[in-house]
Amino acid sequence: MPWYEVVALLVAGMAAGTINTIVGSGTLITFPTLLFFGVPPLVANVSNTVGLVAGGLTGIHGYRAELAGQGSALRHLVPASLLGAVTGAFLLLKLPESAFETIVPVLIAASLVLVLLGPRIQAWAAVRHPHHDSLGRHLLLTAGVFATGVYGGYFGAAQGILLVGIMSVLMTIGLQKVNALKNVMSTVVNAVAAVIFMLVAWERINWSVAALIAVGSLAGGYVGARVGRQLSPRVLRAVIVVIGVAAIAKMVT
Repeated sequence: MPWYEVVALLVAGMAAGTINTIVGSGTLITFPTLLFFGVPPLVANVSNTVGLVAGGLTGIHGYRAELAGQGSALRHLVPASLLGAVTGAFLLLKLPESAFETIVPVLIAASLVLVLLGPRIQAWAAVRHPHHDSLGRHLLLTAGVFATGVYGGYFGAAQGILLVGIMSVLMTIGLQKVNALKNVMSTVVNAVAAVIFMLVAWERINWSVAALIAVGSLAGGYVGARVGRQLSPRVLRAVIVVIGVAAIAKMVT
């Protein structure tokens, strides 16, 4: 592998790890970079998923303060992410990647609307339904997290934006705590998918590529946590929307 390709993959991995920790959609940097250097799409997707797990771990560690007291939410939501990831990873090995290409920009756009309107919807729901933790809300949240896990295990680009959008509306916690949960669940999805790929599709993993992305994203997750935790909810929402719009533009062009 030429030195410039090594540098490009390290930089792309770091950028992806940073963006994933703050918002999500880092795959939209690493995946096109791999395609540019001639890595076959399926190999690129699988190798990228394996590599980005490292950045998720440093992102979780960086947001550990925001995870304090959220054990109940994690016990409820992580299994849904896990089952979704298993489903999505097996779909990747059976279905063409084009299966999600049409619907994903629409999902991202809907999630951005939810991120923007989340506080108003929460305030309205608190007035209309003071007992926020209804069974229906829990079921919707679980279904949304499971569906996002399916998508994350299949392709993963912008799964963080989808999670933040869903949780912003259906949970009563602040945006930074939502982001901390998002980091855990998206990392669970990537890790589960990576394990499945190693078990049933070892020959489709380019380990040199995965290792370079892992090293870059490991540093990026640390940087992302340092930056993301300093942003006010309003600024963080603005960052999410800007990156989300950029992700939609990249997917449809």
